[in-house]
Amino acid sequence: LLEKMAGVSLKEAALIVGVVAACYWNSLFCGFVFDDVSAILDNKDLHPSTPLKNLFHNDFWGTPMSEERSHKSYRPLTVLTFRLNYLFSELNAVSYHFLNLVFHMVVCIVFLKVCKLFLDNRSSVVASLLFAVHPIHTEAVTGVVGRAELLSSIFFLAAFLSYTKSKGPDNTIVWTPIAVTVFLVAVATLCKEQGITVVGICCVYEVFIAQGYTLPALWDTAVQILRGKGSIPFSMLQTLLKLIVLMFSTLLLVVVRVQVIQSQLPVFTRFDNPAAVSPSPARQLTFNYLLPVNAWLLLNPSELCCDWTMGTIPLVESLLDVRNVATLTFFCFLGSLMVFSLRYPGDSSKTVLMALCLIVLPFIPASNLFFPVGFVVAERVLYVPSMGFCILVAHGWKKLSNKSVLRKISWVCLAAVLFTHALKTLHRNWDWESEYTLFMSALKVNKNNAKLWNNVGHALENEKNFERALQFFIQATQVQPDDIGAHMNVGRTYKNLNKTKEAEESYMIAKSLMPQIIPGKKYAARVAPNHLNVYINLANLIRANESRLEEADQLYRQAISMRPDFKQAYISRGELLLKMNKPLKAKEAYLRALELDRTNADLWYNLAIVYIELKDPTEALKNFNRALELNPMHKLALFNSALLMQESGDARLRPEAKQRLLHYVKEEPQDANGYFNLGMLAMDGKKDMEAEAWMKKAIRLQPNFRSALFNLALLYSQTGKELMALPVLEDLLRYYPDHTKGLILKGDILMNQKKDIVGAKKCFEKILELDPKNVQGKHNLCVVYFEEKDLIKAEKCLVETLALAPHEEYIQRHLNIVRSKIASLGGVEQSSLQSDGTAAAEAKKNSFQNLKEAKNEKTTTQSTAESNKERSKKKKTTEKSSVDKETPKKSTKEIKDIEKKRVAALKRLEEIERILNGE
Repeated sequence: LLEKMAGVSLKEAALIVGVVAACYWNSLFCGFVFDDVSAILDNKDLHPSTPLKNLFHNDFWGTPMSEERSHKSYRPLTVLTFRLNYLFSELNAVSYHFLNLVFHMVVCIVFLKVCKLFLDNRSSVVASLLFAVHPIHTEAVTGVVGRAELLSSIFFLAAFLSYTKSKGPDNTIVWTPIAVTVFLVAVATLCKEQGITVVGICCVYEVFIAQGYTLPALWDTAVQILRGKGSIPFSMLQTLLKLIVLMFSTLLLVVVRVQVIQSQLPVFTRFDNPAAVSPSPARQLTFNYLLPVNAWLLLNPSELCCDWTMGTIPLVESLLDVRNVATLTFFCFLGSLMVFSLRYPGDSSKTVLMALCLIVLPFIPASNLFFPVGFVVAERVLYVPSMGFCILVAHGWKKLSNKSVLRKISWVCLAAVLFTHALKTLHRNWDWESEYTLFMSALKVNKNNAKLWNNVGHALENEKNFERALQFFIQATQVQPDDIGAHMNVGRTYKNLNKTKEAEESYMIAKSLMPQIIPGKKYAARVAPNHLNVYINLANLIRANESRLEEADQLYRQAISMRPDFKQAYISRGELLLKMNKPLKAKEAYLRALELDRTNADLWYNLAIVYIELKDPTEALKNFNRALELNPMHKLALFNSALLMQESGDARLRPEAKQRLLHYVKEEPQDANGYFNLGMLAMDGKKDMEAEAWMKKAIRLQPNFRSALFNLALLYSQTGKELMALPVLEDLLRYYPDHTKGLILKGDILMNQKKDIVGAKKCFEKILELDPKNVQGKHNLCVVYFEEKDLIKAEKCLVETLALAPHEEYIQRHLNIVRSKIASLGGVEQSSLQSDGTAAAEAKKNSFQNLKEAKNEKTTTQSTAESNKERSKKKKTTEKSSVDKETPKKSTKEIKDIEKKRVAALKRLEEIERILNGE
């Protein structure tokens, strides 16, 4: 590339670099907006954990090319540069914008070299400067996804420059530049599809520039040959050979490209490109009118808009529409330039011809002539065509400046154009600072595009400003009443505002707008796949009502019947079936989803939750491990698999469980649950100091963490630090006055350590207020009566306790001891009580069993369009939804705790024995 830029002086390169930097420095302060979200933030192909080969199997947005929802935009080399950005700076937007800026500089310098083939030195610099500052390029340069245009343009121009060296002395063929050209064309095409159009430019260059033919000369030669009055000149045969090689290589690239998209065109709806689904003549008239619209944007880039879909440009439905005048004028002007360039020899006509080629040929893929595209107008696709436009302007300026009368005014006009364009570009960059600023700037230009109203709503929604977002979503439904996505947005926002009735009404309107199933006709061909999520959204809403679960299931099944490969529906239905206590059917749903996508870590995670419900922890752990193989940082799989290992009781699994929890807290440093479970693991391993540190960390993050408070107090009581447990229990009971186990433990410490019989009695009486049938509390109150020397009351209490638990032998033994004391009322019974110490020990063991608490939460990952967030559970889902390219709320569903009670034989067994024996 440096070799090809040898004709560009250092001063010229420095000038262009300086001008580009002055125009685009503020782009470094912009974030990821609009299509950047799908191409970068949501694209797993950027992550180092994703195999590199996936880049060549997936489209630009990370969707497998084989899937119907794929846009079929195959640009693996562009995605590779995004991946390199991610490798060095992850999702720091500055590095992505900086690289775009550098690529634009390179394009401008290479373009200057191309210009010097057809213009004088001064005019070439003018064309390059005009290209560098043109405001139409902000979408390609400041929008990160515009990198596809930049990279493709570099190799596009390099391929052309290489081809210009294929003509040797005496008109011989030099094959090396041609081979390099074919290679660079392939590379340009792997950056963006339009790169292949450079072959057409090379063909035109070969015939009309390199060989110097004009159209009349070619016509005369062809007529002579057909009449048999002459043979094909040798030079023409050589030209034909070069063209055949070029065309054959191009055909090969096209065949490969068709194979990559598996002979399927992307699915677009009438909202993306209304003219594409319109009847004749509206379709043809509108497509032709779009050509002068694009030309006007190049000529007067004063009103730029990031999205020209939907109702931005009304259809031209009649020949009497006044806009047809613009179409006619455009074609007349274009036709006159083509006649001039093809008919007449000379440098001027050659310059005009090459400028026209650069304008027309790269624009063909976006012109709707051969296949429909997913937009009406897109400013970024004018990046290469604007090169031809800049050459035309520079050539015209040269003609004017050569005339002495117009020389000064031509320079003034040039300076004014460059200055105003640079100023407009600098100002336009700020529009790309955030999604809100971008879409608000677009609404100033065009208020008839419902998508823009929706996108402003999404930006506000991301800021949790639901009230304002709702206003924009409602406006979108008014601008485009049949926009299914807009009604879905209204429904979702009402749901976020807890207005479920209004939300359901909006979803029902969206559902009513869905095309009806026509037997024999493919449903997905007539609707955007993401619109099917209306069934998911509606089902998620109504399933909050326990009486409507079957109705929700019917909606999921309806979505699946419309689209059997609708992975989202299987995931959502599986989660609902778990809620309906149908784990076997949930398992079937997840297995079906895994048939569609075996690389989805969330699906393996959800299947693990099903196996937990089916009481199969071995299979559950296997599926957790599969999820972690696919995504080693899958937070829910890390957390819940660690709990499963902990609950297994297998000491060999504890080190791995600890490692997973440590990874989890690294990812979620503010989640107290992670530290709490690390503490529980340490308690299981008898690592008391470590357990204490983890529990304290959890409590610092969440002062009212019920389980952490109790288990820390229990840890203190087990390690002879009973008095340290008391303030912890005070905190626990302040937050949870009805915590029975906490009251039992506090009463025990007060009675045995503090000798505070009154305080202990209050604790046990409180337990019986909450639960009159609590055997532990009742028995401990009997012990208090015994300690108070009220033997009659103690006897009555023990009789009542025995009635609650007639099979507990230790209660009967204690009753016998008390009755023996009452009967004897002397010193003899003292020795008899002491001889029955085993009963006292057993009493203590049974009274304080199962005190240790564990908070083991299991959550299912659901990938639904939206759902309620369980605020009581910290865990949340990890998979993004595809609904409207939005950032929807992820749901959490608590599954049954699979906690086993840990038996804590407290060290104070001797205390109750002492009490009962009257020591």
